[in-house]
Amino acid sequence: MHSASHPPVGQALAAARLVIFDCDGVLVDTERIGPEVIAAMATEAGWPLTPADVLEKFLGTPEPYLLAQVRAHAKVPVDEGWLVEYRSRVAAAFDAAPHTMPGVAELLDALDARGVPYCVASSGSHARIRHSLKATGLWERFAGRIFSAEDVREGKPAPDLFLHAAAVCGTPPAECLVIEDSPAGVRAAHAAHMPVLGYTGGPTPAEWLAEASAGTLADLHDLTV
Repeated sequence: MHSASHPPVGQALAAARLVIFDCDGVLVDTERIGPEVIAAMATEAGWPLTPADVLEKFLGTPEPYLLAQVRAHAKVPVDEGWLVEYRSRVAAAFDAAPHTMPGVAELLDALDARGVPYCVASSGSHARIRHSLKATGLWERFAGRIFSAEDVREGKPAPDLFLHAAAVCGTPPAECLVIEDSPAGVRAAHAAHMPVLGYTGGPTPAEWLAEASAGTLADLHDLTV
């Protein structure tokens, strides 16, 4: 369902010459796992958080920001090993039941049929993106068009990552369409002057993505009808 103040989501997709996907929570179903792991590990370090707290504070933000905040609030020393443990726990949980978000394969098929290129631009590390895409069988579909916050100076909500992805793919920002599930990602797309579609098929409340210029939708299948 898109907001009445925005153009129909299909119209935004039809105009796109490059579709930029976020990874976690848009392509792969990890956004339910990560907050649970972070909440448990932050609580273990002396900063009691719930998964809902984690979603509100960190959804779509890069890992260095997460680590800095945990360090600032923890009651015990926290070093770089904390991120290593976090990645390991998330990977183990995801491996137990890896799957894409509903409608991903059908949407990629539709873009392929129309000759519209697409890429991934994620706040996650290249290692995490690779693990998620390989576990879900999406790696070959995005190989060579995968961009991480590790590639740029500032991660989301700064525009750097989206601008980098567009430049490498040779597409002007205004001709891209970003599909995001986080407020930080929506802000990054705005800063990059790119149309952005807010995806609410995961745990993100629709009101968090109300500023998405192309509206919001809960089902990626709606883009292929």
